[in-house]
Amino acid sequence: MTSFADLGVPAAVARSLHARRIEEPFPIQVDAIPPALKGRDVCGKAPTGSGKTIAFGIPMVTRCPAAAPGQPTGLVLVPTRELAEQVASELALLAAPIGLQVDRFYGGVSIERQISALRRGVDIAVACPGRLRDLIDRGEVRLDAAELVVVDEADRMADMGFLPEVRAILDDTPTDRQTLLFSATLDGDVDVLIKHYQRNPARVEVRQSRHDQAADAVHYFWNVSHDRKFDDVADIVKRLSSAVVFCRTRHGADRVAEQLAKRGVTSVALHGDKSQNQRERALARFRNGSVRALVATDVAARGIHIDGVAGVVQFDLPADHKDYTHRAGRTARAGATGVVITFITPEKHKIAAQLQRDLKMPVAADEVTLSRLGHEIPIADGRPAGVAGPGDQTPAGRTGSKRPKRPTAAPVTPSSPYNAARRKRR
Repeated sequence: MTSFADLGVPAAVARSLHARRIEEPFPIQVDAIPPALKGRDVCGKAPTGSGKTIAFGIPMVTRCPAAAPGQPTGLVLVPTRELAEQVASELALLAAPIGLQVDRFYGGVSIERQISALRRGVDIAVACPGRLRDLIDRGEVRLDAAELVVVDEADRMADMGFLPEVRAILDDTPTDRQTLLFSATLDGDVDVLIKHYQRNPARVEVRQSRHDQAADAVHYFWNVSHDRKFDDVADIVKRLSSAVVFCRTRHGADRVAEQLAKRGVTSVALHGDKSQNQRERALARFRNGSVRALVATDVAARGIHIDGVAGVVQFDLPADHKDYTHRAGRTARAGATGVVITFITPEKHKIAAQLQRDLKMPVAADEVTLSRLGHEIPIADGRPAGVAGPGDQTPAGRTGSKRPKRPTAAPVTPSSPYNAARRKRR
């Protein structure tokens, strides 16, 4: 069994991982950490939930020196506030044994607090491009000391139109910086980033193996009528220990949450009209099990990273196969199983068929058959979604991980993205 120490991880960091019961590296960590620790650029292709944060976090806390105020030596660019929070939280745990300071920077909250943090000194900054540009323009942060830069969820950056800002930010960093890029897909605009901002990167990719297929989500496409959609989604969520329900619009998310409540299902809505405090409270309630469902727009497709989510229900069809992939990635994480159920209303059959072809899935849809789920639905072993158990931080098959039986009905299983002392300050 490969250990983090075998990968060259500093003893203090390895001990902190051990204290959190993170014993054996995930495949993306095995492949990415050694070259990154040696200073090489890394281009990583891996699905969400595959352990990318630790894969780039360990090299970052190991290689980044302490920073002067307003001049972070480590920078992570992310597309959403929720992802910034979660990446910063993980990096803070990794950085604690080294003595480095980590903070997050995004819109929707007081910029004054963030300015104060920068003036005190932040070694590693986790930032959304828009707020970081505001801080640069105000003269509160300079990137000329950045030694290691990570672009996380690069394809989502492209999808959200952030690439011009990302490129401008990278242009503000030293040309000899180390650049790590992670993404679920590496085509199109992401390939432009690789060609322009990386130097002979080590390419790593997590591929499905036959052993891993048991940990994938089971995918269902179900025909539903408009007058039954709310009843069907309520019945499905009642059979799950926890679920993320995706809607196309903010109004739609609020309406689904309201209709679930009328049918006795506790839920909370998450979308762009919510303040940052409201969004954080919604996620906290879902994590601690106070509500059974999180009803979200695609603002959450990349932003929430919660282990133990039993299923995803796509109340509205995603815009394209990439959005499907990212929505589906909310379940079947960290070695667990899960289900993804996509609703198809009569007028959406052609769109759904094209989506299945893009996903390299069979073009098919069944009538809603809740008996398929029955008692074989993946469950979070009695714990609320997101509450860590002994196996949650280790790949499936190791001590404490849970693999419920798969549904007996023939599911759609795609073959693509599913299937050390403190250094002195300068």
